[in-house]
Amino acid sequence: MYAFLILMSIISVFPLLWMVIAATNKSVDVTRGRLIPGTYLFENFKNLIAAQNVGSAMLNSFKYAIILTFVSLVICSLAGYGFEIFHDKAKDAVMSVILLAMMVPFVATMIPLFRMFSKAHLLNTTLGFLLPTVSTPFLIMMFRQSARSFPHDIIEAARIDGLSEIRIFFQMFIPTMRSTYAAAMTITFMNAWNNYLWPKVIMTDAESQTMPMVVANLTQGYVTDYGMLMLAVLICTLPTAIVFFCLQKSFAEGITGAVK
Repeated sequence: MYAFLILMSIISVFPLLWMVIAATNKSVDVTRGRLIPGTYLFENFKNLIAAQNVGSAMLNSFKYAIILTFVSLVICSLAGYGFEIFHDKAKDAVMSVILLAMMVPFVATMIPLFRMFSKAHLLNTTLGFLLPTVSTPFLIMMFRQSARSFPHDIIEAARIDGLSEIRIFFQMFIPTMRSTYAAAMTITFMNAWNNYLWPKVIMTDAESQTMPMVVANLTQGYVTDYGMLMLAVLICTLPTAIVFFCLQKSFAEGITGAVK
């Protein structure tokens, strides 16, 4: 059993290990399948900086991901809390419609969204990046499920003591559901950071590019520098990996609590 788990762990970690090794080698060594770290890391980094505006792309990715994560957590948690705490049949019908939206692929709405945002002069703007994904049915459902485990007796006692609904939400609900917020933050940040299709459509200016767009740009042309490409992929992967590893315990607890 342990041998099988060790084998599966090696298989799972190998792609990441190969990416790190490839980032230190020349393109020709990568294509030959070299599995020994090289000495070409700084050369790949210099070539990457010269080929793409990595600094601007990193700043854009962090800005969009952080803002989207914060706004999504506030909006989706308020919606999930409201759907459960102020529960009635009409809200159940609305929630069913929201969940049906999960079945509509984004590519089906991408062209109408682009035309609408273009007419609203929201191209190459943070607001244009945020609006289509600022509220997702999955996060609303996740917070609604978590709100079901929140004691309603505490809410009634707080109301009797004179607390407003906003104070109950911010002072009592949010601190209690820290693990759910950690799980939602991890999911939202990773989705926002790795988002490629919508930024590619809405961000027509080179100064507004994100890291996934920079990585995609490196594969264009007749010749691809795989060492430089692997370094760009590694740089693009690190922020999401760090966020996940820092919040993995809370992420597991939050997902488990939401399912219950």
